[in-house]
Amino acid sequence: MLRHQQILEKLKKDKYIEVQDLCEILDVSAVTIRKDLRLLEQKGLLFRTHGGASLENPYIAEKPVIEKEKLYTEEKSRIATKAASLIQPNDTIIIGSGTTVQNLAKAIVPKEKLSVITSSLYVALELTKYEEIEIIQLGGPLRHSSASVTGYYAEEILKNITCHQLFLGVDAIDTENGCTTTSLEEAILNRKMIKAAQKVIILADSTKFGKRSLGKICDLDQVHEIITDDKISSKTLKRLKDSGVKVSIA
Repeated sequence: MLRHQQILEKLKKDKYIEVQDLCEILDVSAVTIRKDLRLLEQKGLLFRTHGGASLENPYIAEKPVIEKEKLYTEEKSRIATKAASLIQPNDTIIIGSGTTVQNLAKAIVPKEKLSVITSSLYVALELTKYEEIEIIQLGGPLRHSSASVTGYYAEEILKNITCHQLFLGVDAIDTENGCTTTSLEEAILNRKMIKAAQKVIILADSTKFGKRSLGKICDLDQVHEIITDDKISSKTLKRLKDSGVKVSIA
């Protein structure tokens, strides 16, 4: 069917399409488009999402940190540099886990005292070279895939902490479902971090958008700023800004 071919051609170009956009382009109803997407998904040609379709599976599976750190290295480095510029003299910050925030740890060059609370062993080890940085390492069971801790002990420590800024890495961002991660335990700990911080800053490369994962961290209305790279689509950027989120491009 010609309409199916047009849908697939647009999807190949944009990677993600919305039902409403297809209705306007093809001049058919939303019911018809949803039926088309269902048929194309059954043939294994796309993945349906909330309000549209994606060329790639929108649900993210967990990958080891040693594998993830080799992906999008240039973008992560730029994001980290921009994030590091937000850290103030005598600041108190929380840094979560993940390869993008590991790059943040590498980008930090403290000029005055800085207090850092983190769940990531890699972040803590990277910052030990600076005497100006006071490091509070959260404790608990270690996740081998991310070299970070989760669980009761880390959550209990966070109950006694308030800080200025939280720099958080996520596995997926969806304008409907918010920020998610592959680990439910990590999502719970991230929510405790958000509660302890005055300002929440998400560090995410452009491949994380329009996707979802198992553990819900937060909705976008809890996020003050997202730092990403210049490959983010204009439609995604508009949706984020319409949601009231500040987006900074590195």
